[in-house]
Amino acid sequence: MIFDNKTILLTGGTGSFGQKFAEIILKKHNPKTLRIFSRGELLQWEMTKKFEDSRLRFLIGDVRDKDRLHRAMNGVDIVVHAAALKQVPAIEYNPIEAIKTNVMGTANVVDAAIDNNVEKAVLISSDKAVSPVNLYGATKLCAEKLFVQANFYTGAKKIKFSCVRYGNVIASRGSVIPLFLEQKKQGVLTVTDKRMTRFWITLDQGVQLVVSCINKMRGGEIFIPKIPSMKIMDLAKIIAPDAKVEVIGIRPGEKLHEVLLSKEETTHSKEFENHFIVEPEFSFWKPEGYENGDNLPDNFEYSSDNNNQWLDREQLKEILKNLKL
Repeated sequence: MIFDNKTILLTGGTGSFGQKFAEIILKKHNPKTLRIFSRGELLQWEMTKKFEDSRLRFLIGDVRDKDRLHRAMNGVDIVVHAAALKQVPAIEYNPIEAIKTNVMGTANVVDAAIDNNVEKAVLISSDKAVSPVNLYGATKLCAEKLFVQANFYTGAKKIKFSCVRYGNVIASRGSVIPLFLEQKKQGVLTVTDKRMTRFWITLDQGVQLVVSCINKMRGGEIFIPKIPSMKIMDLAKIIAPDAKVEVIGIRPGEKLHEVLLSKEETTHSKEFENHFIVEPEFSFWKPEGYENGDNLPDNFEYSSDNNNQWLDREQLKEILKNLKL
């Protein structure tokens, strides 16, 4: 297995993704060490108590600090870069802070990984990176570009850089489900637009996707899973069927529908049974091993409103039940 006896560094490791990644990797795989790199000592302490696993290491640090990141990556085989500022309203109000973390921090991850002879590095990206309309999306677009282009800076070293891009994670920290559950207590749910649709993926599915992509990656590609869409009003009615719904209007930087694969990217993308792969745009270099993928039709766009997979209310209800929400 790809993780057996490997040392893994996970940036942003105390977040929703990081907690689930640690749970699955420690339970289903056999890494030598999993290093959690994050800023919050309290969250690290809580995670220590939660897992009580001798393979875990906790390193306090910020991806903005290149020296600390370089030290943390010493002896590391695989890097999963999940650290980011991601709350859209906060980022719109504090743009330079998002740039320092999401863009310059990602550049630091790239440099530290190359300098420490890491084998593989994967970036956790977002649908917001596609045709971005807010700064969070713009920073994720930049981060993707940095990771893809990093493959040309490695020289004779064997390291490979790739990205995984997916949609909203069900019940992750700061997502709409915790908001609806809190608003349910007051009997009024706020919806920005009743027509809104979103891609949805569970934390388990997100982690399994990243694990699969680390195993498959050739370097330079962006993996995009085929995941279902759902209507925001279906979610609202499942969580609080008796609550009043108040329409408050689309917020700055928010889209009516999300896009995971743009029309412009389809010219250099391939379709597979369960996912798409966006290949680098440079004609002189393509990752090997994807020749059996299907080319996409002109003007194809993979968006949450034109998806052929949809979650209905019963499926949503079952997912929320399994998540104990």
